[in-house]
Amino acid sequence: MADVSTRPFKRVLDPMDRVSEVLFGLIMVLTSTGSISIAAADQAQIRTMLIGALGCNLAWGIIDGGMYLMARLNEHGQKIETLRALRAAADLAAARQIIAETLPPLLASVLPAEQLELMRQKMHALPDPAEHPRVTADDWLGAAAVCLLVFLSTFPVVIPFLAMNDARSALRVSNAVAVAMMFVCGYAFGRSAGLPPWAMGCAMVVVGGALVGIAVALGG
Repeated sequence: MADVSTRPFKRVLDPMDRVSEVLFGLIMVLTSTGSISIAAADQAQIRTMLIGALGCNLAWGIIDGGMYLMARLNEHGQKIETLRALRAAADLAAARQIIAETLPPLLASVLPAEQLELMRQKMHALPDPAEHPRVTADDWLGAAAVCLLVFLSTFPVVIPFLAMNDARSALRVSNAVAVAMMFVCGYAFGRSAGLPPWAMGCAMVVVGGALVGIAVALGG
């Protein structure tokens, strides 16, 4: 049971998923905090900005979760179609080719025909697939994880505005937290991709800052 409960989070929360979702949430909230004029803002305006930032990220978290469910449904459908095509193949060579096309190109290029044949036999022994793809409990958990990532990434950036009375100081602390989070995202991405983590952390800060600037300039 423990293995089943952890599988969706291992799948959804791989390094690239974490980086993209957290970075997306950061950009969304920074377009709100970066567009407010601290010199002219009062507490009511700041409160409105915070509510808007939280609501915006919650909405986009739900949308991202929905898109994740659509992607999973498409993946399930492709697996069903692959199994049907495999069983309907005209000969062994065609069946093996279908299997090879579902594998990563590098792996498919080194697998001998005997391994492909073993895969074909095991796939033939599988139960008949469902008539239509369906989302599973794991898929729903994965969608919830995606939604939470986008939404929760808002809080570290807005907490300074809640905890500090001076809006200008709160903005500086908020920006420092955002920069630190972007760096951590880039560092994690660099480790996952085999790139220099510190360099990727710095690059992520630059790229994230540029994206926020573009979003603010375009009225995002």
